[in-house]
Amino acid sequence: MNVIGCVPDGWWRDRAGALRGLVDAAAAHDFGDWVVIVADGFPVADLAAGTRGEVELRYAGRRDPDAADDVIVELVSEVRADDDERLRVVTSDRGLRARLTALDVEVVGPRSFRAELGW
Repeated sequence: MNVIGCVPDGWWRDRAGALRGLVDAAAAHDFGDWVVIVADGFPVADLAAGTRGEVELRYAGRRDPDAADDVIVELVSEVRADDDERLRVVTSDRGLRARLTALDVEVVGPRSFRAELGW
């Protein structure tokens, strides 16, 4: 909820709708790269995990506070093991930022990412 929650636009009244908005905005944007959105918890109604263009939505599969963070670090570690690609992760979470910095990952704040999306 980092990217969604950085703007107080009422997202908490419709978390599924807010996630859908993020996925739609990301899918409409031409990144030129693969994008993975990792959401906390389990799939929400009408928004299954999967790929939309160059955007993949994954769910953490658990609800504890670091669930999505752990999935992100695991994913980054897998990619790093296979390739030395430039990786960029969007988060405002200090703990996750520290974990990613140790893995030599570029970390971007959610407001700048939302501005990039125009969302």
